[in-house]
Amino acid sequence: MFSLYYHLVLVVKYRRKVIDDTISDYAKDMVVRLGENYNISLVEWNHDIDHVHILFKAHPNTEMSKFINAYKSASSRLIKKHFPQVKRKLWK
Repeated sequence: MFSLYYHLVLVVKYRRKVIDDTISDYAKDMVVRLGENYNISLVEWNHDIDHVHILFKAHPNTEMSKFINAYKSASSRLIKKHFPQVKRKLWK
């Protein structure tokens, strides 16, 4: 029997204030979809304008670093693609 819970906090580059409810919902759906491939289930999701808190449950054999890298890469790329205002705000 196992019960492994992880609390992950992801911060927007430069702490820019770009996360609204629409972007948060999009990112949350990505966690759920990608998590299915890694035996991960979302428990709780919260966000502020510059960061997100993700509480999830995982199997002991889950390759956590691969999941987090895959999520960060995919979410960054797809959010910038679907929400062009984010890309403009992050450009320095």
